[in-house]
Amino acid sequence: MVKPLQAIRGMNDILPKQTPAWQYLENKVKALLASYCYNEIRTPILEPSAVFSRGIGAGTDVVEKEMYTFDDRNGDTLSLRPEATAGCVRAGIETGLLFNQVQRFWTMGPMFRHERPQKGRYRQFHQVSVETFGMKGPDIEAELILLTARLWKQLGLSAHISLNLNTLGSLEARQGYRKALVAYLSQFENDLDEDSRRRLAINPLRILDSKDKKTQAIIAGAPKLQDYLSDDSQLHFEGLCERLTLAGVDYKINPHLVRGLDYYSETVFEWVTDSLGSQGTVCAGGRYDALVELLGGKPTSAVGFAMGLERLVLMLETLDLIPCSVSQSVDAVFVTISSDSRLMKIAEQLRNSMPWLKLQVDCSGANFKRQMKRADCSGAHFALILGEEELSAGIITVKSLRNDEPQIQISQSKLVDYMKTRIQE
Repeated sequence: MVKPLQAIRGMNDILPKQTPAWQYLENKVKALLASYCYNEIRTPILEPSAVFSRGIGAGTDVVEKEMYTFDDRNGDTLSLRPEATAGCVRAGIETGLLFNQVQRFWTMGPMFRHERPQKGRYRQFHQVSVETFGMKGPDIEAELILLTARLWKQLGLSAHISLNLNTLGSLEARQGYRKALVAYLSQFENDLDEDSRRRLAINPLRILDSKDKKTQAIIAGAPKLQDYLSDDSQLHFEGLCERLTLAGVDYKINPHLVRGLDYYSETVFEWVTDSLGSQGTVCAGGRYDALVELLGGKPTSAVGFAMGLERLVLMLETLDLIPCSVSQSVDAVFVTISSDSRLMKIAEQLRNSMPWLKLQVDCSGANFKRQMKRADCSGAHFALILGEEELSAGIITVKSLRNDEPQIQISQSKLVDYMKTRIQE
């Protein structure tokens, strides 16, 4: 007997019972982005590994430990994308869409990171990534945050998600702060957790968001990044905060929020929840003005965010916020105990006249009782019965599956008009 194959650990199937919730969320996101005049871009799942090592940072956890990287038959080193921003920038540079232009992009699809699978956090996961280019001031940052706040409201999640903000300042200011931070933390190197000791030489700012309690106590006495910010960075951040306050968006300034990727500068933000246990970040982003130049383009202002669809679907399910109408519902099922070729013609006439109709034809060849049981289990409102008697008389028997009413027989020529009175667009 051949042994059945199984999916790769951390790469999960999304089954037909689950997809309506995904489609509901995806459609909400797409409609909202369209209303803000953002345009979709679709980039490859595979990229040259340098797109990520140069863009994200060779010393980040993503590049060091989590990327799926391999050599192809030509000897080129390729990686499955662990995030979408660097690929969008590569595409924008390659096709000339970024230089001296204002762009608002979004993309949606699977990303890949080899990390320990957890609830809401998988090795293949799905993100919506929103990227903007050519806009320097705090207005575009405010727009992105207000856009996400509007999505939470539309989904009924506003009471369950809160906003954390911080500013990292310019790259120059951060270099000065990095030296001071390393000098301070080096005094306590033996007391830091293992990940923080490793990061001390390659990515010390990431130590600031360590979850280790002993390390957190050390961080409490560390130099503050805010003391190294330029006046321009302070004014920029104050401008963003002012816009959010005027728009009625609540936020918390979190000085330990640094994000995990090297390309961020100035504003960073996270939307977090306590509804998912330890996996609390559902959306995060910030400004990355240096990334376009790092990947070979001209200096270009840029800011964006990414949101994880698995976590948002999980939140909607946990909080029972998916409308009852969201399902792969069926309006009517054709039950047939005849193999007459006219069946499909009648079904297509219904679909032509009622494009909104969700009509299923039972093509199984099962007996009448079993077909009726399946029709009932499908949630359909009506069974359209076409047997030998109906075919010879030119009629259809219509049986209501949800209401206590007698079944009726309708002339095949009048079926469309009747069904329009029972199932409306």
